[in-house]
Amino acid sequence: MQRALVAGGAGFIGSHLCEKLLNDGYAVTAVDNLITGSEKNIEHLKSNPNFSFVNQDISIGNLKLDIGNLKFIFHLASPASPNAKSPNSYINHPLETLRVNSLGTERLLELAKKDGARFLFASTSEIYGDPTVSPQPETYFGNVNPNGVRSVYDEAKRYGEAITMAYGRTYGVDVRIIRIFNTYGPHMQKDDGRVVSNFIVQALNNSPITLYGDGSQTRSFCYVDDMVDGFCRAMFSENTNREVFNIGNPDERTVAELATIIKEAVGSSSEIITEDLPEDDPKKRRPDITKAKSVLGWEPKVNLSDGLAKTIEYFKTV
Repeated sequence: MQRALVAGGAGFIGSHLCEKLLNDGYAVTAVDNLITGSEKNIEHLKSNPNFSFVNQDISIGNLKLDIGNLKFIFHLASPASPNAKSPNSYINHPLETLRVNSLGTERLLELAKKDGARFLFASTSEIYGDPTVSPQPETYFGNVNPNGVRSVYDEAKRYGEAITMAYGRTYGVDVRIIRIFNTYGPHMQKDDGRVVSNFIVQALNNSPITLYGDGSQTRSFCYVDDMVDGFCRAMFSENTNREVFNIGNPDERTVAELATIIKEAVGSSSEIITEDLPEDDPKKRRPDITKAKSVLGWEPKVNLSDGLAKTIEYFKTV
């Protein structure tokens, strides 16, 4: 049985990826230091004899990941929320974010080199910064503030992409990069500060739904099952070595529109209020998924209303 390593495996997307890999017949080792992940996300997987969990920071100490028959490494380990009010945000974990995407990425690439494993780096649409091009294709170099408050994430991911490609070119490691656009679904944390979870929790509590700025900034929301399918197609398809793919839903919505949709779906009495827009908050975010469609045969299948309904039901239970 082939084994896959999922760094960040107790996180929101990582836990769903672990479950899919197990269902598809792989043995899975998840590694996570639980700085933003939670063992609750993988508790239901622990009874599976093909699943194991290692509580470790991949950036520091000796890696305890000398596991046999390792064929695939998925690197999803990183804080990802930009909301300074969230204890889980990269704003509040700046050095950890920089380290896991630099030192952590290099250490996993070394493991891939040693074991001859395929490697996937989970990058982000944030490498495009506040884009001057929309939708954003993989060929767009971005418009990023290299030393602003968000740079600890944006530049860390850009470095992670660079070292991933360098290992591919220098050592022949079989690598690919996924740029994740806004993703939502079960296993999101209530206090992670992301827009979907914020709005749902506020709506369920009938508390004010908070827009930053006037809410005219756009985002494109991809349900987690579609995202995980994109990850697997990029890893397991042929002809993806040293390729970069946008994975996201091109269904672009304003944040104000999303607030209204969630309020109505919940049946909430919440009022919608505004606060100041955070520094370097991107005004537009929409993926060009032409490449993912043509090379991977991938496109999202879950529409926003169906995905939100599943996510709202999840948040009613946590």
